[in-house]
Amino acid sequence: MRHPFLTSKFMKSSHLFLSLAIVACTAVGWFVLGTAIKKRTTLSSQTMNSEVAGVWGPALVQEHPSAWFATPNVPGGKATLLPTKSDVSVDLASEPKRRGLFWHQTYFAKFAADYEFTNPTRIPQTLFLEVPLPADANGLRGFEFTVNESAEGGRSPNAANGRVQRAIVVPAGGSVPVHLAYETNGTDSWVYRFPEAGRISGFNLKMRTNYADINFPMGTGSPTDRAEDGESWNLTWNYPDVLAAPNIGMDMPKTLNAGPVAARIAFFAPVSLLFFVTVVLLVAGLKGVSLHPMHVFFVSAGFFGFHLLFAYLVDLLPLYWSFGIATVVSLLLVCGYLRAVGGVTLLKVALPAQIAYLILFSFSFFFDGLTGIVLAVGSVATLALLMILTAKVDWSTVIQARSARDA
Repeated sequence: MRHPFLTSKFMKSSHLFLSLAIVACTAVGWFVLGTAIKKRTTLSSQTMNSEVAGVWGPALVQEHPSAWFATPNVPGGKATLLPTKSDVSVDLASEPKRRGLFWHQTYFAKFAADYEFTNPTRIPQTLFLEVPLPADANGLRGFEFTVNESAEGGRSPNAANGRVQRAIVVPAGGSVPVHLAYETNGTDSWVYRFPEAGRISGFNLKMRTNYADINFPMGTGSPTDRAEDGESWNLTWNYPDVLAAPNIGMDMPKTLNAGPVAARIAFFAPVSLLFFVTVVLLVAGLKGVSLHPMHVFFVSAGFFGFHLLFAYLVDLLPLYWSFGIATVVSLLLVCGYLRAVGGVTLLKVALPAQIAYLILFSFSFFFDGLTGIVLAVGSVATLALLMILTAKVDWSTVIQARSARDA
């Protein structure tokens, strides 16, 4: 008995090349759509970033305080001191805000610190304290600053260039406590910065986040202790005596942004269509269903409709709702059309193929690092399917038969 492939109504060579040309033209359309989405997203991001930073403030940086006293024993006549003891706590509450196609990583910060400066000399010294505040912070609420509270409480601090300054006489070998606290808000990240090549001693910072997806910015150190508490983390950095201590920081959790996702899906869409058309054309040939390049044209249009609809729905609806609506519309268009062309037989092939090659492949872009493995598995699975379907085909006979038919 002859293999069904030899008696099938597989499309002519000219039709096959025309179908490939249709797929290529559709790929150009996807490239144009992806470029338009990317450009629109970039323009929206640039505009919205400045607006959000104006309302919520930039990425916040809290610098370690310092003090100095006049002495002829060091070059320049100023001896710099760092706190001999530091107990710092910070609560970070992520509250992302959406503007345009972007979620902006905004947050609230509650900061409190108790420092202690010690006079290292055998005589009383006037210490000039400099306690930096976050640059461009959009309002410091509940601001507290005291030096040697029992003697200095109630006085207003002098602030210059984003630094709170105070001068106080400290007896020989004595210490002075400094308290700083405030609440504010920022965007993207929070960092506690130490002076370069400074010796940090007696330092302890406790951080609490209201989210579990933690990530430390480049150039910062990992915590010395951590404990997960449901959807939050309690983190501790303990530096009893460290030279050139690494900075401490925390990034806000990333939220999936619709614009970049829609652009990436559009750029990779030709891969989905090529796999789908290859499988459908081959199976249609094996089942004796005659397909014309016009059929390929309408299938390509149905695939393109998914990306076009998704790209503009995300402006109006949440991301997953947009994806779901575009999915249903595309499945109805493509699978409904192929059912009308080849009946239930072709529908049984088209439905799982479209779900695998279009829907699942596109959905993989919602997860960082997943797209590559999905593409690799899909390619290998498609190759295996084609090998199984054509394993017993006598290709020399097929080529001769098609050459005679095309002639």
